[in-house]
Amino acid sequence: MATCSTNSETVNEINDPGAAPYGNFINYYTFNPPENRLSLIPVTLLQDLGYNDHHQTTLLLDVGCNSGELSVAFYKHLVPSDLRTVHLLGFDLDESLIERAQQTNPLPGSISFIPLDITADTRQLQDYLRHHGCSHFHLCLCLAVTMWVHLNHGDSGLLQLLSHLASISDHLLLEAQPWKCYRSAARRLRKLGRSDFDHFKTLKIRGDMAEHAREHLERHCDMELIQSFGSTTWDRKLLLFRRR
Repeated sequence: MATCSTNSETVNEINDPGAAPYGNFINYYTFNPPENRLSLIPVTLLQDLGYNDHHQTTLLLDVGCNSGELSVAFYKHLVPSDLRTVHLLGFDLDESLIERAQQTNPLPGSISFIPLDITADTRQLQDYLRHHGCSHFHLCLCLAVTMWVHLNHGDSGLLQLLSHLASISDHLLLEAQPWKCYRSAARRLRKLGRSDFDHFKTLKIRGDMAEHAREHLERHCDMELIQSFGSTTWDRKLLLFRRR
């Protein structure tokens, strides 16, 4: 997930796995392969949620898709080969990662990738929904994205992200990084001699980040937690929410 431009960063900095202050790691899926999440998610998820109609369009959204490997693996994991009505849109702010995703996309008829900043103009999402004749995405993936928005846009940015995703999704699969990841990200920047995250020291939302997200979604976004798929190998909970 990238939330700010990286044009000013040098190639050497981008290649350093600790130098991606917006989550736009160029080799992310080499150290956190898709299977770390997919092993927890049943292949029948779409069917379980009622999205197995061969005549009804189903739209999936992958927020902060990086270079697209998880988007493609998730689609193949859940969508039977004969079900052609499911479409996935992945986006990330880092245009170089999106370009790589587009170039390596094995299913261009079903999966699309676009550059987009979720904290700024999101008209492209509405355009995509209208193009497919839908008012909402049926399932939105927001995996390991919340921390980067939180660190770069503060408490209000985090809550706005959750509220926005809830407003455009019928179901939301959320993986919020725990607070220890915030400290690690800040420590990596300091080791590189770079400035700390603008909001890190002033954040008031701290502690159990998955619980904070659940509380906001249930109290303010008319969503409810319907299932926990357990924790990944990185000790991050996978939580599934549904619009009430």
